[in-house]
Amino acid sequence: MKYQLFTLLITALVLASCQSSQSSEPPATDTSIPAVTPANGLSEAESLAGWRLLFDGSTLNGWRGYNRPDLPKLGWSVENGEIIIAKTPNPKPNDFGGDIITTEKYGNFELSVDFMLTDSANSGIFFRVLEEKDSAIYHNAPEYQLIDDATWAKMLPDFNMDTHRTGDNYDMQAGSGCSMNPIGQWNTAKLLHNNGKVEHWLNGNKCLEYEIGSPEWKAQLAKSKFKSWPQYGLTNPGYIGLQDHDHEVRFRNIKIRNL
Repeated sequence: MKYQLFTLLITALVLASCQSSQSSEPPATDTSIPAVTPANGLSEAESLAGWRLLFDGSTLNGWRGYNRPDLPKLGWSVENGEIIIAKTPNPKPNDFGGDIITTEKYGNFELSVDFMLTDSANSGIFFRVLEEKDSAIYHNAPEYQLIDDATWAKMLPDFNMDTHRTGDNYDMQAGSGCSMNPIGQWNTAKLLHNNGKVEHWLNGNKCLEYEIGSPEWKAQLAKSKFKSWPQYGLTNPGYIGLQDHDHEVRFRNIKIRNL
């Protein structure tokens, strides 16, 4: 009996020692969870995949005004790691705002842009931008539409918003399955262009696809406001642009990779 009690005592001491030793060790971590990518930064995987930033988070280096060598003096700014186009004042000051474009041209690419709209905001992301004197950027460049869908639908109840909602191929093709976050929250637009084949994505959902120059695209063009501009959509490579449409819009995490 004494031997059994002694054996039980030794066993209990050994277990207590093991538990004490184990409790002093730091908790295990799941190394499979990737580190959070900082705003306006690239993860290691993105860098290896060929992504690069079009916005460094603090300056507008790599951007200039459409049809000009420099940036507008007023309107566009960088604050808290965000590119901001301010709401146009009334009266409008000299050299305020206007569309901006990248300083480099791009052919086949995948583009990702975070954007935040304000109430009634209207803007867009252009690609295949061609600069022409006395010609607006939208005369030649396809547009990924950005707009406060709900507010504009209320303001224009008799207007057909098809082809004019966020994620649409502006005035050309309506998307489906797009879901925008509420005004004042961030959204992510993704635009893929590969030899004329284009995809629009919004917050991880594919909205639409089309092929520039296809019979379907030409039929859409013939019904659009762009039908009288013969160079519309035909420039490749071209610049990428952000639109000033008199409303405050914010952008961040602008990144691109060549395909």
